[in-house]
Amino acid sequence: MTRLLLICFSLFLFLEKSNCQTLGFAIANGKKRVEIPIEIQNNLVVVPVILNDMLPLKFIVDTGVRTAILTQKAFSDILQLPYSRKYSISGPGGEKLIEAYVTNNVSIALPGVTGKGHALLVLEEDYLELRNFLGTDVHGILGYELFSRFIVTLNYSRKVMTLTLPEKFRPGKRFQELPMLVEDTKPFILTSLNLTASNSMTAKLLMDTGASHGLLLEPSTDERIVVPLNTVSAVIGRGLGGIITGKTGRIESLKLGTYTLNNVLANFPDPNSYMDTLKSTLTFRHGTIGGEILSRFTAIFNFPQGKFYLRKNSEFKKKFYLNLSGIDLKAKGSGLNTFEVSEVRKLSPAEKAGILSGDLVISVNGIQSKDLHLNEINALLNIKPGRKVSIVIERNAIRYQLAFRLESQI
Repeated sequence: MTRLLLICFSLFLFLEKSNCQTLGFAIANGKKRVEIPIEIQNNLVVVPVILNDMLPLKFIVDTGVRTAILTQKAFSDILQLPYSRKYSISGPGGEKLIEAYVTNNVSIALPGVTGKGHALLVLEEDYLELRNFLGTDVHGILGYELFSRFIVTLNYSRKVMTLTLPEKFRPGKRFQELPMLVEDTKPFILTSLNLTASNSMTAKLLMDTGASHGLLLEPSTDERIVVPLNTVSAVIGRGLGGIITGKTGRIESLKLGTYTLNNVLANFPDPNSYMDTLKSTLTFRHGTIGGEILSRFTAIFNFPQGKFYLRKNSEFKKKFYLNLSGIDLKAKGSGLNTFEVSEVRKLSPAEKAGILSGDLVISVNGIQSKDLHLNEINALLNIKPGRKVSIVIERNAIRYQLAFRLESQI
């Protein structure tokens, strides 16, 4: 999978209160629950929204953000939304990174759901390049305001999100219930990790639907979290400050209730690699669980009662593989059907075959890339270890046909 780690944490802003009389999300027509079709893009949940009853857009559903985010100011300008504040968001050392604005009294509607009086953080530009790295038009992020109002069920296999009024919610008999801490508007669980056969711990992990990785552990938080000897250095994600570097290795197992996931890939960020993100939090944690793990379950977030429910799906036993080709791609152009190599992992099959950052992918296994979605190209480049891939790339207006075999480096 493309290793896009969405670091879109909430800002601690003193947002102005809305003057609207009816605030927040509500299920339309007095219903108690609603099912909303979703897209799954690189393990991320994407939903259709309409801003101010006029502009249809797509937002990521992210447990890691407090205030809804619009990733491009051009859209709020189209709606002529007034801005109450302007912010300069800085990284380490005070370096200015991005400009952002706050607008209030925004209407955000989902299918079957009304939403009035919302504050919206508006980025000057799409600094995270969501649409490029997901290969689909994504314009913003929804967070705590949705989870605080409803019980949110994410059925990754059916591609449905169900919102239920808390007083009407009843979990199914096959779901396991885990205690969940909601701190600083974000959900955490305490769970058992076997880092090696002789090294185990109980870890406090953020349940982050806005991260596409499986597991991220921060060595600085506990001396037992040691980077494995067998690792691969890689770009493990992207934040507002640019790429996030680190090492990827494996831990022996992770438990969620009675479910045990074995031989799990874990990312270990380099020191200070992602301090310049919007995802800073005042709450201590050892790391995060993201979509690569959550998508193996139907996951239910009960923020009002501090409970998390899960039930495994057909993807549960799928093996964890690091990007088998070593290629990270980004989609470009108005149709998002031009594909450029953004990163090539060192010593990967792609690097050994001679592929370079900036190359354009023309075809994969004889299929023209212009006829494919980014998710489909990534699938072809990550079928299984040992599979031969034939790829045509373009560099400086010259085309080259290359071939390599997919390989698991760890």
